[in-house]
Amino acid sequence: MARRAAGGTGVKGARRPEVRLPVLEPYEGGGLEPDGDYDGLEFREADFAGQDGSGARFMDCALTGCALDETRLRHTRVLDSTLTGVRGVGTDLAEATLRDVELTDARLGGPQLHGAVLERVLISGGKIDYLNLRTARLRDVVFQGCVLVEPDFGGARLERVEFVDCALKGADFHAATLTGVDLRGAASLEISRGLDRLSGAVISTAQLLDLAPVLAAQWGIRVED
Repeated sequence: MARRAAGGTGVKGARRPEVRLPVLEPYEGGGLEPDGDYDGLEFREADFAGQDGSGARFMDCALTGCALDETRLRHTRVLDSTLTGVRGVGTDLAEATLRDVELTDARLGGPQLHGAVLERVLISGGKIDYLNLRTARLRDVVFQGCVLVEPDFGGARLERVEFVDCALKGADFHAATLTGVDLRGAASLEISRGLDRLSGAVISTAQLLDLAPVLAAQWGIRVED
């Protein structure tokens, strides 16, 4: 199930996930296993630091307060699940698939999601430093009330992506493709690269004025009073 977020005139809002978890069983296993199959489980305060769960599938799961430092989750599939208060540095989710996922109050540093596929994902609250989404595909993704420090969308494809009450600091859109991306709700908008890729995005008048000096510098316009 998903619901459409409110969009402005002429801009289709992203479809948000509506995750309805069944009654979950507490996870009582040991560490993660490559290609493991986890269905209907609750992971609470688990320490997965340095573990390898590459290729695993998480279906109808809840991860709460888990440590993901240097956890290897390449090619993982996370479906119809919630992640709340997860934390870690260097979490490797390269080429993973996240579909119908709610990520809430995460504190992550340098998470690797290059080449990943995100569809109907809500990222709410928390702070993510140096988020690597290079060449990823994002469709119906909402960033809400979170802080993104130097997120890298280089070469990524973004379709119906919204930024609501969140801060983008030093965002890189180099070589990205944007379709129906709504930046108007961003509390702050700082773009370090890729201003020329914003043709598929909508921004507010105030944001345009804030970006004017950077645009002028990029186009070689000298501004003098």
